[in-house]
Amino acid sequence: MTTSHAGTPQRPVDLDRLGVDTSRPHPARRYDYLLGGKDHFAADRASADELARTFPHIRAAARENRKFLIRAVRCLARAGIRQFLDIGTGYPTVPNVHEAARAIAPDSRVLYVDNDPVVVAHARVLLTSPQPDTVGYLQAELRDPTTILDSPQAHATLNLRQPIGLLLVAVLHFLDDTDHPYQAVNTLIERLPPGSFLALSHVTFDPLPDNTTRNLTALAQPAAGHGTFRARTREEIAQFLSGLDLIEPGLVSVVDWHPDEDPKPEAPAEHAAFDVAVARLP
Repeated sequence: MTTSHAGTPQRPVDLDRLGVDTSRPHPARRYDYLLGGKDHFAADRASADELARTFPHIRAAARENRKFLIRAVRCLARAGIRQFLDIGTGYPTVPNVHEAARAIAPDSRVLYVDNDPVVVAHARVLLTSPQPDTVGYLQAELRDPTTILDSPQAHATLNLRQPIGLLLVAVLHFLDDTDHPYQAVNTLIERLPPGSFLALSHVTFDPLPDNTTRNLTALAQPAAGHGTFRARTREEIAQFLSGLDLIEPGLVSVVDWHPDEDPKPEAPAEHAAFDVAVARLP
């Protein structure tokens, strides 16, 4: 693991020092593999390949999710948002959130948060900025939102009194119900200033055939070895947005959210298997 997505040389990451278990798949590394990246291990590739045998369109779904993230960031930047809190950021992939935002608003600030220490280490190396204090990195868990908001990194990078674009993209489905995901999101929303926005994407099995849903549900069980995973119905996903003002077109398939904007979606909804929304906090 010594090169970035774009092949840019970087300093090797000391996995032993970081305490990384490479024998178990991690969502960020598996996602990187599905997107065609280079920051993954054999366990991540094996997990992704097994999932792909059940759901052959998984790579298209990953690409559509990534394209939604960029469309959403650009949308929020055009709406006047100048700072972003990206939780579950994953490995750096061009364009990154700060690059997409700064193409519209050069003064944009971003705090990247992930629970994988290797992701944070890579981000610090790769996501360089001519203004280092405007891009921050934090190793933390969405399961503990208070720690994120109270962290020195959050206070150094973001002005928590001004509107923030909260990005929860392809992360909530890695929280089981016992992780209290609705409570975690509510805590974040309650702490963010009025006029902030939430951009959310979440895996759903709603558009999939029944046999595919059954097989994927079996692979999500702990004994399958792929890690915690909880797909949700559109109705369950809507609960994360309760009390917020949805912007058009509301909670929809990832391929139906501003499909005329770049980067444009290419897959049908049944291949993408993501529901997404952007909503304004009152």
